[in-house]
Amino acid sequence: MFTSVLNQAEGGLTVQSALLCTAVSILLGLLIAVIYRNQGVCSKNFCMTLVMLPVLVQMVIMLVNGNLGTSVAVLGTFSLIRFRSVPGTSKEITAIFFAMAVGLAAGTGFLTFAVVMAVLVGAVFLLLEKTSFGEWRQEYKNLRIVIAENLDYTDIFDDIFQEYTKKCRLQRVKTTNLGSMYELDY
Repeated sequence: MFTSVLNQAEGGLTVQSALLCTAVSILLGLLIAVIYRNQGVCSKNFCMTLVMLPVLVQMVIMLVNGNLGTSVAVLGTFSLIRFRSVPGTSKEITAIFFAMAVGLAAGTGFLTFAVVMAVLVGAVFLLLEKTSFGEWRQEYKNLRIVIAENLDYTDIFDDIFQEYTKKCRLQRVKTTNLGSMYELDY
Protein backbone atom coordinates (compact mmCIF):
# COMPACT_ATOMS: atom_id res chain seq x y z
CA MET A 1 0.00 0.00 0.00
CA PHE A 2 2.64 2.51 1.04
CA THR A 3 5.73 2.42 -1.13
CA SER A 4 9.08 4.09 -0.70
CA VAL A 5 10.22 6.80 -3.09
CA LEU A 6 13.76 5.56 -2.54
CA ASN A 7 14.48 2.85 -5.06
CA GLN A 8 17.41 0.77 -3.82
CA ALA A 9 17.59 -1.07 -7.15
CA GLU A 10 18.77 2.10 -8.95
CA GLY A 11 22.01 2.07 -7.03
CA GLY A 12 21.16 4.20 -4.02
CA LEU A 13 20.06 7.66 -3.15
CA THR A 14 19.50 10.26 -5.86
CA VAL A 15 19.59 14.02 -5.40
CA GLN A 16 15.95 14.35 -6.44
CA SER A 17 14.69 11.78 -3.96
CA ALA A 18 16.81 13.28 -1.16
CA LEU A 19 15.46 16.77 -1.85
CA LEU A 20 11.89 15.46 -2.03
CA CYS A 21 12.26 13.69 1.32
CA THR A 22 13.85 16.79 2.86
CA ALA A 23 11.06 19.05 1.60
CA VAL A 24 8.40 16.71 3.00
CA SER A 25 10.28 16.53 6.33
CA ILE A 26 10.40 20.32 6.59
CA LEU A 27 6.71 20.70 5.73
CA LEU A 28 5.67 18.03 8.21
CA GLY A 29 7.94 19.54 10.87
CA LEU A 30 6.18 22.88 10.30
CA LEU A 31 2.82 21.12 10.63
CA ILE A 32 3.88 19.52 13.92
CA ALA A 33 5.14 22.86 15.25
CA VAL A 34 1.90 24.61 14.28
CA ILE A 35 -0.17 21.89 15.93
CA TYR A 36 1.90 22.10 19.12
CA ARG A 37 1.90 25.91 19.11
CA ASN A 38 -1.89 25.92 18.71
CA GLN A 39 -2.26 24.13 22.04
CA GLY A 40 -0.85 26.87 24.22
CA VAL A 41 2.34 28.59 25.18
CA CYS A 42 5.43 27.34 23.39
CA SER A 43 8.92 28.80 23.20
CA LYS A 44 10.44 29.75 19.87
CA ASN A 45 13.34 27.36 20.50
CA PHE A 46 11.00 24.42 21.02
CA CYS A 47 9.03 25.26 17.86
CA MET A 48 12.28 25.43 15.90
CA THR A 49 13.25 22.06 17.33
CA LEU A 50 9.96 20.54 16.20
CA VAL A 51 10.50 21.88 12.68
CA MET A 52 14.11 20.76 12.39
CA LEU A 53 13.93 17.39 14.15
CA PRO A 54 12.19 15.48 11.29
CA VAL A 55 14.76 16.82 8.83
CA LEU A 56 17.68 15.82 11.04
CA VAL A 57 16.28 12.35 11.67
CA GLN A 58 15.62 11.95 7.95
CA MET A 59 19.22 12.95 7.16
CA VAL A 60 20.62 10.43 9.64
CA ILE A 61 18.46 7.67 8.21
CA MET A 62 19.63 8.49 4.70
CA LEU A 63 23.27 8.73 5.76
CA VAL A 64 23.28 5.15 6.97
CA ASN A 65 21.92 4.11 3.55
CA GLY A 66 18.57 2.90 4.75
CA ASN A 67 19.99 0.37 7.20
CA LEU A 68 17.23 0.68 9.76
CA GLY A 69 19.08 -1.12 12.54
CA THR A 70 22.12 1.14 12.31
CA SER A 71 20.05 4.30 11.98
CA VAL A 72 17.92 3.47 15.02
CA ALA A 73 21.08 2.87 17.04
CA VAL A 74 22.49 6.23 15.91
CA LEU A 75 19.22 8.01 16.71
CA GLY A 76 19.09 6.30 20.10
CA THR A 77 22.46 7.83 20.84
CA PHE A 78 21.23 11.25 19.71
CA SER A 79 18.14 10.96 21.89
CA LEU A 80 20.37 10.93 24.96
CA ILE A 81 20.86 14.64 24.34
CA ARG A 82 17.24 15.20 25.33
CA PHE A 83 17.73 13.47 28.65
CA ARG A 84 20.75 15.63 29.48
CA SER A 85 18.70 18.81 29.08
CA VAL A 86 15.93 20.19 31.25
CA PRO A 87 13.18 17.57 31.57
CA GLY A 88 10.06 18.50 29.69
CA THR A 89 6.42 17.73 30.12
CA SER A 90 4.94 14.55 28.76
CA LYS A 91 3.33 16.58 25.99
CA GLU A 92 6.72 17.97 24.93
CA ILE A 93 8.29 14.52 24.92
CA THR A 94 5.36 13.20 22.87
CA ALA A 95 5.82 16.02 20.36
CA ILE A 96 9.52 15.17 20.08
CA PHE A 97 8.81 11.48 19.44
CA PHE A 98 6.12 12.52 16.95
CA ALA A 99 8.65 14.63 15.04
CA MET A 100 11.22 11.83 15.18
CA ALA A 101 8.73 9.28 13.84
CA VAL A 102 7.84 11.55 10.93
CA GLY A 103 11.54 12.01 10.18
CA LEU A 104 12.07 8.25 10.33
CA ALA A 105 9.26 7.65 7.83
CA ALA A 106 10.57 10.36 5.51
CA GLY A 107 14.13 9.08 5.80
CA THR A 108 13.10 5.63 4.66
CA GLY A 109 11.22 7.16 1.73
CA PHE A 110 7.68 6.42 2.88
CA LEU A 111 6.45 9.96 2.26
CA THR A 112 2.77 9.14 1.85
CA PHE A 113 2.85 7.22 5.11
CA ALA A 114 4.64 10.14 6.82
CA VAL A 115 2.03 12.63 5.60
CA VAL A 116 -0.96 10.42 6.50
CA MET A 117 0.39 9.67 9.98
CA ALA A 118 1.37 13.30 10.62
CA VAL A 119 -2.13 14.47 9.76
CA LEU A 120 -3.82 11.65 11.69
CA VAL A 121 -1.65 11.89 14.83
CA GLY A 122 -1.77 15.70 14.67
CA ALA A 123 -5.56 15.63 14.53
CA VAL A 124 -5.71 13.27 17.52
CA PHE A 125 -3.21 15.49 19.37
CA LEU A 126 -5.45 18.53 18.78
CA LEU A 127 -8.65 16.66 19.60
CA LEU A 128 -7.32 15.39 22.92
CA GLU A 129 -6.08 18.86 23.84
CA LYS A 130 -9.35 20.62 22.97
CA THR A 131 -11.56 18.14 24.82
CA SER A 132 -11.58 17.36 28.51
CA PHE A 133 -10.23 13.86 27.91
CA GLY A 134 -7.99 12.72 30.76
CA GLU A 135 -8.65 15.70 32.99
CA TRP A 136 -8.99 15.02 36.66
CA ARG A 137 -12.11 16.72 37.88
CA GLN A 138 -10.97 18.08 41.18
CA GLU A 139 -13.60 19.67 43.33
CA TYR A 140 -11.06 20.72 45.90
CA LYS A 141 -8.21 23.14 45.55
CA ASN A 142 -5.07 23.25 47.64
CA LEU A 143 -4.05 26.49 49.29
CA ARG A 144 -0.65 27.09 50.82
CA ILE A 145 -0.15 30.15 53.04
CA VAL A 146 3.11 31.24 54.62
CA ILE A 147 2.79 33.48 57.69
CA ALA A 148 5.08 34.77 60.40
CA GLU A 149 5.54 32.47 63.39
CA ASN A 150 4.21 35.06 65.85
CA LEU A 151 0.69 35.00 64.32
CA ASP A 152 -1.98 32.73 65.75
CA TYR A 153 -3.00 30.75 62.69
CA THR A 154 -5.81 28.74 64.27
CA ASP A 155 -8.65 31.08 63.31
CA ILE A 156 -7.02 34.00 61.52
CA PHE A 157 -8.49 33.09 58.11
CA ASP A 158 -11.88 31.73 59.23
CA ASP A 159 -13.87 34.76 58.08
CA ILE A 160 -12.25 34.73 54.61
CA PHE A 161 -12.74 30.98 54.20
CA GLN A 162 -16.36 31.25 55.35
CA GLU A 163 -17.07 33.89 52.72
CA TYR A 164 -15.19 32.41 49.74
CA THR A 165 -15.25 28.63 50.20
CA LYS A 166 -17.85 25.95 50.74
CA LYS A 167 -15.59 23.84 52.89
CA CYS A 168 -12.09 24.23 54.27
CA ARG A 169 -9.77 22.10 56.38
CA LEU A 170 -6.26 22.71 57.65
CA GLN A 171 -4.27 19.66 56.58
CA ARG A 172 -0.71 20.44 57.56
CA VAL A 173 1.40 23.00 59.38
CA LYS A 174 5.16 23.07 59.10
CA THR A 175 7.89 25.56 59.84
CA THR A 176 9.98 27.09 57.09
CA ASN A 177 12.72 29.67 56.75
CA LEU A 178 14.71 28.26 59.67
CA GLY A 179 11.65 28.22 61.90
CA SER A 180 10.68 31.87 61.48
CA MET A 181 7.61 31.17 59.30
CA TYR A 182 4.69 28.74 59.28
CA GLU A 183 3.53 27.09 56.12
CA LEU A 184 -0.17 26.21 56.28
CA ASP A 185 -1.72 23.78 53.82
CA TYR A 186 -5.50 23.96 53.50
